[in-house]
Amino acid sequence: MIRPLLTVSSGTLASRLLGFVRDALVAALLGAGPVADAFLVAFQLVNVIRRLLTEGALNAALVPAWLRLRDAQGAAAAAAFAGRVLGTVSAALVAAAVLIGLAMPLLIALLAPGFVGGPSLALAVDNARLMLPYLAFAGPVTVLMGVLNAQQRFALTAFSPLLFNLALIGVMVALLLRPHDAAQAALLMAATIGAAGLLQLSMLVWRRGAAVAGPLRISFDGEMRGFFAKAVPGMLANSGPQLLIVGGAIIASHAPAVVSWLYFANRLIELPLGIVGTAMGTVLVPELTRAVQGGDKAAIAQAESRALELAVGLALPAMLGLIVLSEPIVRLLFEHGAFGAADAAATAQALAFLALGLPAHVAVKAIAPAFFARDNTRAPLNAMLGGLGLAIVAAMPLGALFGASGIAAAVALGAWGSAWLLIRKAAASFGFAVDVLARRRLVLIAVAAAAMAGLLWLKAAFALPLVAGASIAIQALALGLVITGGIIIYGGLLMLLGVVNPSDLLRALQRPDRLRD
Repeated sequence: MIRPLLTVSSGTLASRLLGFVRDALVAALLGAGPVADAFLVAFQLVNVIRRLLTEGALNAALVPAWLRLRDAQGAAAAAAFAGRVLGTVSAALVAAAVLIGLAMPLLIALLAPGFVGGPSLALAVDNARLMLPYLAFAGPVTVLMGVLNAQQRFALTAFSPLLFNLALIGVMVALLLRPHDAAQAALLMAATIGAAGLLQLSMLVWRRGAAVAGPLRISFDGEMRGFFAKAVPGMLANSGPQLLIVGGAIIASHAPAVVSWLYFANRLIELPLGIVGTAMGTVLVPELTRAVQGGDKAAIAQAESRALELAVGLALPAMLGLIVLSEPIVRLLFEHGAFGAADAAATAQALAFLALGLPAHVAVKAIAPAFFARDNTRAPLNAMLGGLGLAIVAAMPLGALFGASGIAAAVALGAWGSAWLLIRKAAASFGFAVDVLARRRLVLIAVAAAAMAGLLWLKAAFALPLVAGASIAIQALALGLVITGGIIIYGGLLMLLGVVNPSDLLRALQRPDRLRD
């Protein structure tokens, strides 16, 4: 799985890095206040729906169904099935966008009850309605990406989301060069999101669309109803991290700027989560589906164990690194323009607590494909709902006592609740258990990550204060060197402890496989 995982991770990394540029521009344009809170609540609403559909979520139902049809009836039958899914999803989302637009004031009031009676409510409604056309394009994008993933064509689906961020960045750079009122700038940015969806769809159709799905039809027959009965729970389950943040935002909306602090902190969590979690969901579902359909227990155990090793091996040091470097990272990325030092400090504190849930999020992303490959999308959904309920219940007292940091801690607690429920269900359903090699490696990974975090803290404590008054470029270079040093230390410890064998890794990268993009 190394080569396809690297392909998907590289595309996700590029998209997330552009996302940081986008969010830094949002912070500079809007700061942290009523206008920013209104825009970010609206953006989170559309972004959650986008991620319900894209970023590997539809793989949960589409990939196993498509592979079964292709193997049983041939490529033409699979393409016809994809064409019906494409037409039906597109029609349903156009209708949903219209209904959501009409009900938007009520929906925003439910998502951000603290906005009721204030100016942020009307601003959020206007922003969200301008963003809604994106949904009409997200449906076909989702189906095309799912079918391409089933065909092991990961590169195009991994890199096409870059267009979403590039379009927004272009508009915000223009707004910075020709300043506008903050509320007006937010509306222009919101209107750009629909165009960004059209760009992504156009590229997928131009490159591969006609070859993977057709003829285009709208159908609500028994087969389609059965497909959506499996797809909707899977899409909701795969969006657990985003829904947890939405749950936190519901509680946070009562306090000014807290929604903004949580949003910007969560954006940093999404970098490692996207690189590991999205790659796991995209690559593991087709891999495990083939193993389950072939009854290959050894291949199933191998894929599950290695995936968990890789997930923990990347998520654990990322968690510790974000905790240790939360303040310098947030200050470098977001403390510009209207986003002040107090906003950066509050965001950094929230980031440190959100990072505690990162290994749990990634563990869910690694374990859920084992259910999806067995056509069970409800167990991951139930685990996600359990964690979401725990997060909302915990966020009320913790938020009242500790503000944004308390809500962030509640979100992390909800992530661990979801992971615990899913692991229990997996053990009871199909005997999910890591092999002996994975158990040994997981312990060694924890040791290497802890040692890296200690050395990283020492490096940051001595090196970063030396450049505190320097230019942004010098500070970025110093922070980059500290992070690079941490990565080198961690990689060296993994090799020293025998967790990673360089020759095995090189063979995996050089081995010819079915990857065609």
